[in-house]
Formats: sequence, C-alpha cells, structure tokens
Amino acid sequence: MSNPKLAKYRNIGIMAHIDAGKTTVSERILFYTGVSHKIGEVHEGEATMDWMEQERERGITITSAATTCFWRDYQINLIDTPGHVDFTIEVERSLRVLDGAVGVFCAVGGVQPQTETVWRQATRYKVPRIGFVNKLDRIGGDYFKVVKQIDEKLHGNALAMQIPIGKSEDFSAIIDVLTKKMAISDEEGVVTWQEVPDAYKAQMEELYIKIVERSCDFDEVLAEKYLDGKAISLDEVKAALRKGVLAQQITPVFCGAAFKNKGVQLLLDAVLDYLPSPLDVPPVEGTNPDTDAKELRKADDSEPFSALAFKIMIDPFVGSLTFVRVYSGRLDAGSYVYNVAKGKKERVSRIMRMHANKRDEVKSIGAGDIAAVVGVKDVITGDTLTDEDHPIFLERISCPDPVISMAIEPKGKGDYEKMVASLRKLMQEDPSFRFSYNEETNQTIISGMGELHLEIIVDRLLREHKVESNVGKAQVAYKETIQRALEVEGKFIRQSGGHGQYGHVWLKLEPKDRATGFEFVNDIKGGTIPKEFIPGIEKGVKEALSQGVLGAYPVVDVKVSVFDGSFHDVDSSELAFKIAASMAFKDGMAKASPVLLEPIMKVEVITPDENMGDVMGDLNSRRGRILGMDTVQGSQVITAEVPLGEMFGYSTTLRSLSKGRASYSMQFEVYREVPRNTQEEIVGKKQQ
Repeated sequence: MSNPKLAKYRNIGIMAHIDAGKTTVSERILFYTGVSHKIGEVHEGEATMDWMEQERERGITITSAATTCFWRDYQINLIDTPGHVDFTIEVERSLRVLDGAVGVFCAVGGVQPQTETVWRQATRYKVPRIGFVNKLDRIGGDYFKVVKQIDEKLHGNALAMQIPIGKSEDFSAIIDVLTKKMAISDEEGVVTWQEVPDAYKAQMEELYIKIVERSCDFDEVLAEKYLDGKAISLDEVKAALRKGVLAQQITPVFCGAAFKNKGVQLLLDAVLDYLPSPLDVPPVEGTNPDTDAKELRKADDSEPFSALAFKIMIDPFVGSLTFVRVYSGRLDAGSYVYNVAKGKKERVSRIMRMHANKRDEVKSIGAGDIAAVVGVKDVITGDTLTDEDHPIFLERISCPDPVISMAIEPKGKGDYEKMVASLRKLMQEDPSFRFSYNEETNQTIISGMGELHLEIIVDRLLREHKVESNVGKAQVAYKETIQRALEVEGKFIRQSGGHGQYGHVWLKLEPKDRATGFEFVNDIKGGTIPKEFIPGIEKGVKEALSQGVLGAYPVVDVKVSVFDGSFHDVDSSELAFKIAASMAFKDGMAKASPVLLEPIMKVEVITPDENMGDVMGDLNSRRGRILGMDTVQGSQVITAEVPLGEMFGYSTTLRSLSKGRASYSMQFEVYREVPRNTQEEIVGKKQQ
C-alpha cells in the first residue's frame, strides 16, 4: 500500500558556497525542530552537523551529514553539504538522492563561484530549489541585490517573497509578503507576528502583486480568477507557486540571519509549502539488468524494494554504515538485499536513522526514506540495492577525476599493510579520493580534488586509523593526448621450439574533443583478424593509455580504430594481439604530435581596491587569464583562469600582497594544452 505519510516527507539538502552559513542554518533547524536542545556554533567548534574533528577545528564542512527532524507534523530528512570545492563529490552524491534543496546565499557575497557549481549540479539532477539570503545582519548585506544575482547569474527565475526591515546591525524583522504580516524574532528565536509599518506598505503591495502575477503563470484557473478581479486565497497562490517550483521554473527567495535566529522558522514553513515530497517527483528510472529494458519504480511501499547507496561512513562502534535512499518498497532489519552491480546478496542486520554521527535504531524503512544500514560489506557509493526477484539498476553517481596527487609512506616500517587497508576504507567512503602504486618509483600515490582534500585524508589516517605517514610534495594530475591522426602498424612475432606467438594489427589514431574520453572502434572487414582477438586488441590499447610517451601520464581524448592486420592459424592468441596493439599505440602516439594537458582552475579573488594591481600582476605571472572584474562593497572581485600547477602556495602570496585582507576560492574548470616551453620544463623535471 502507498504510504499516506509520504506527502508529509521532505528530503532536502542545504547547499551553498563556502562560508555562506549552511551549517549555521542547519544548526538552527535542528534547534527549532527539537532535535538538539542547545544551538551548536560553528565558530565555537560545537556544530552538531560538523561532527568530524577536522571540521570543528577548521570551521568548515568536509563530509555531508544527514539528520531527521520534524516540523508541523512533517518529517524532514536533511543533508548539510560542504561548500569547499575539494569536497564537491559530497554535494554531487547528496543531490542525486534528494527531492529538493535550499540554496543559501551570503547577503554580502551573493552568488559566488561554488554557488554556480552546486546550482549546475542541482539543475543536472532536476532538483527543485528555494533560496535563503543569509547574514543580513552583516554590513553590506543586500537582499534584493542577491535576488537579482540569482536571476541573472544562475538564471534561477528568482522571486523575492519577503522584505527585510533594517540593514546590517539594525536588521530587526521580516515582512512576509503573502500573509502581509511582519515577523519579529527575539534572541531565543521566538517569533511574534505584528502589523506591517506604514513606511513599508507600498513596497509590500507592489511585491504582492508581482508574486500573484507570477503564480498565475502556473495555474490557468488562478489566472482567470485574477483577470476577472475575483478574490484569491493564500492557499491558491502557494499551490500555484509550488507547481512552478516543482517544474523548476521559479525560485522563491526568503531572507534572514541564522546566526541571530532570524528567518529560520519561516524558511522551514517554506520548505513544507514549496519543496516536493517523494510523491511529487517523477518515479525513478532504472535498467533491468537481465533485459536492458527501462523500468520505473514509484514511491510506494507496495512496489518491489529499490534503494541507492549514496554514502559510506566507517563508524568506530558499528563498523561500516551505508546511507541509502529508498525509492520504492520496504526494507526490514534482518532481511536480505541484492547488490545489482556486484551480483551479490547481503543481509541488513540493523537500520539507523541518523542525526549527524548519532543514531536511532529503527525496525524498518519505506519508500521516500533516507537512513543508514549496517551489515552490507561489499557496497560502494552508487551501488543499487534491490529485492533479489525484481532487480533494477539505477543511474550511478558521476565522480570527478582527481586533479592533484602526492606520494605517501608510513613512518613505521611495519605499518605499510595497515596504511593500505586504511586508505582502502577512506576510498570506500570518498569516491573522489584514489590511491595507486607506482611501480617505476616504488611509491604509493594518493590523488584527490585539491591540497586541502589530501591534507584531510592524511590527517584522518593519523587520527582515525592511527597511521603516521610522510607525504611528498603535491603533484598536478597532468594528462596526455595527440594532436594529429595517423595510421600505425604493430607486430608481435615470437618463434620458439613449440607453440609461437603471432599478432599483427593496423591501428588508426585520431584526436578527440576535450573531456570526451577514449573510444575504441572495430573496423575490421572480411575477417582479416578473427573477432575473438578484438577484445585483446582493446585491452592492449587501454593498457598503453595508462602511461603516455611524454611523462608517463594517462592518455585521454583519443579515438583508436583497428582496421587491418593478419593472424596465424596456430600461433595467434589474444595475448599476442594485446602486445601488438600496445606496441602499435605507443609507437603511433610518439609520432602523432603528443601534447601535455593540465587542469585549469577558475579562480575568484576578492581584494581591496589598493591591492588590485598587485593581485592581477601576480595572477598574470602564474599564466593566468583575467576573465572579468566586479566591484562589491568597496572590494574588487577578480575572476580568472589559472593552471593548477601555478597555484601552489598562492594563499601565502595573496596574504602578503594584501596584508591579509584578500581572499580567494578556486574550482576545477577544464583540461587544456600546456604551452610548449612549459611542457618541456614539466617533462624535464619528471625525467630527472
């Protein structure tokens, strides 16, 4: 049977740029919904949702934390996501399983670079959003300016739903335009409603008409009533706006100052009024692993069970916790689930409702629920768990490639096995972190999304896994590709007394557009190479891709076609063709104008006017390309593209250039060709 309570479920995420106040908003939500009886402050290192030691020390969110709370008899499953670009996978996997999101914006900073990234991620996963302009108690905070930026920079069709009264320290109340009342919060956050002051009535009426007119775009019956001059109820306007939000055609924007306990209860009301329940989102689509046919699963307890594992957390008390979003059916503690990707059946021993890193045990969960299960061991982020008799494969969570790496070794001689086991656990938790062994240098290499990301990994190795380690200098994850097409021959012939080896291929190598990856094509006509040897040729090429000819970096964006060759009735084997293909590719790549690719970062620097010239000069010296400048509250915002290899140690330089007043943020943008002289320098260093 369908769960009637589902209409009162909200699976939401809090997303924003670093320092917009996401965790502070989450802490207020926990306090007002009764989950916590004391407000945890980020600056005091006591935020409930920032439960890791590293998060409390640094005052940033590193891992997305999930919690369940209740407001006006609605159940809200809330995920607080990180804002720092190094932890973007946390946002990606959270948005994949959420039904709605609250975009938090700093009233002073407005739309910042990482805001654009998370907004794009939410658009990709078709997640309906509402906005919350936070920190209106700060000097320079401007609600309507941020609403305009959401409209222009994010194309969010933003609609101001409230009017703040007073600016910066004088910010004292919020006018709710639809109810035409003013909300005043005391220091404890208790809200009292009053009449709107006369000075604001004209502005409120103007905004009210604008909201009603926009709501008419989503409801024809309402539009007719409005045009006929008939009375329109508050519920009718809200219902129409809700349709617009669910269709992602409008973003209602609310305001407040979470740190001063203003506006959060009104935001909670807006979450219930405008964001979707699991019943409002389309049924999840997946693929039947047996027939490859597309199938839909509705948010209904009577449907076959299906869930997506979106996060793994290693808990010192209960072991591996697997966070799941249930899309259909029910799951009972003690029952079995089928991991479609691994083709394995596993037993769920316990089910937990999470409150950050605290937990309540429950007997079962149903469609629309987000919870953590204990007992499943061989599960990674993105795996689908289903009923064994009704398997379905849900879309995986896409994971960005690492852009930075460094060598690591344990301090203790006997700790190598322990370090590898710990790194495996960390990789299971965080799919954007990888580690590998480099046979040429006999080093273990860890790779991630940025310096901070790897710093946290090394710190967690020490604190959580008790492994002390030495790390090398951070290295950029360069890649290689080719610039021109050519045809190349590869022959592997080995004669011995008995059975010999014979493989002979002709390959065509062609460059592809950036970020399109590798493509293998079988163009053999007339059986010059039997089809059973083609997989061996593809394997040989893929092995050769792992190390290019310039600096042994991975090769990307290449199309390889096998179009001719020959075979021997007795001596040919898959291994011989694999070796022949690998030799041909390496030979061909050396002749196809190989070039090095480097990660380019989008950098935003906020600097006082007087330091602008020095900052721009420094960015230019780092091979940076200035994209634009903007003035925000007497400071200059410089946007630039800079190679990651030139950004090491930038925070120290920026501090000295600006006497500590400037700040910056950066995020990965694209891979581009390295200039010839720089390429020779990089390859030369690698070969030393």
